[in-house]
Amino acid sequence: MQHHQIVIVGGGNAGISLAAQLLRKNRKLDIAIIDPAEKHYYQPAWTLVGGGAFNINDTVRSEASVMPKGVTWIQQRAIGFAPEENRVDLDNGAVTYDFLVVCAGIQLNWNAIKGLPETLGQNNVCSNYSFNTAPYTFECIRNFKGGTALFHNPSTPVKCGGAPHKIMYLATDYFRKHGMLDKVDIQYWSGGSRLFGVPKYEKTLLEVVKRGNIKLHFMYNLTEIDGPNRKATFVGFGEQNKGEVKEVAFDMIHVTPPQSAPDFISKSPLASAAGWVDVDKGTMQHLRYANVFSLGDSAGLPTSKTGAAIRKQVPVLVHNILDAVAGHKSSFIYNGYSSCPIVTGYGKLVLAEFDYTNTPTETFPFDQSKERWSMYQLKREVLPRMYWSAILKGLA
Repeated sequence: MQHHQIVIVGGGNAGISLAAQLLRKNRKLDIAIIDPAEKHYYQPAWTLVGGGAFNINDTVRSEASVMPKGVTWIQQRAIGFAPEENRVDLDNGAVTYDFLVVCAGIQLNWNAIKGLPETLGQNNVCSNYSFNTAPYTFECIRNFKGGTALFHNPSTPVKCGGAPHKIMYLATDYFRKHGMLDKVDIQYWSGGSRLFGVPKYEKTLLEVVKRGNIKLHFMYNLTEIDGPNRKATFVGFGEQNKGEVKEVAFDMIHVTPPQSAPDFISKSPLASAAGWVDVDKGTMQHLRYANVFSLGDSAGLPTSKTGAAIRKQVPVLVHNILDAVAGHKSSFIYNGYSSCPIVTGYGKLVLAEFDYTNTPTETFPFDQSKERWSMYQLKREVLPRMYWSAILKGLA
């Protein structure tokens, strides 16, 4: 059986950037990354792809090309954990570790909505949440002749909590630019209780909603889609609308699939009651197994699941893992920083940055709750380059 000093489960943003930064601190570390993927995606750009403002092919590279030099890549699927024995089970064999980091991302549960898998990518049912379907979103927007456009956000945590409404703002702006806004009924159906959790930014977004005459519906779950007949079924679960069924006819619908921790994590001894890896929200060290850590989307951290959060989590975890390797206690604390660059139209963006307490923690010396062209350029031009050339190389 293979043994490594540090085993990282997941070769996405979190796993690759963590391994790269660890090796920059100490070349002698023996690190293995477990991930079956052939390809590596820059997912934050898929919103812009759906809006016709970014080329989908610029969001993908081979996984081999981003794997840090000096790492052992175990190109297999992790299927379970035996933390008492310091073991990760693979679809073919197993590997043991001194220290384990779990960052296997988030699971998209397309099947949780009846009829969705059969109709996705046709019948004007689109989603930016997959490489294969994001370009179809723009097809739907571009070919739209008027009618009802629905945008959906589930009640589960999702990666990039702003994405379900960013595409709505882009579509609204597209309809406006093409003189169609008065022919469109735009509706947002959300499993949340409000538009955005940080009041400072929500205030601006509510203005954007008003500008587009968008109708907001909160505390509803999308339970079924009938693609051929263009009908979506929503069921209320709030105090006021519990059990209320709304069947809504649509001419296009953008769906965000309900999401959860991957099954092999949620069913493992590492999971909390909610299914995520059960870690301390400051040190990211497991609450029961001291040699286990987690970051990114699969970690049970009460913050938004974004690439920006990972960028702040990685340096903290690097220190805490090096402390653990040296036999010391974790001393660095992550404050819950996350960021959501919310595109509010073509050439317009609100850069929301906040911590665990939903207090804005802004990078720039101006009011980031205002829509800005410069921040749109940051998302479209600067961040993708920074991702490939700095973040994944451990330089950020």
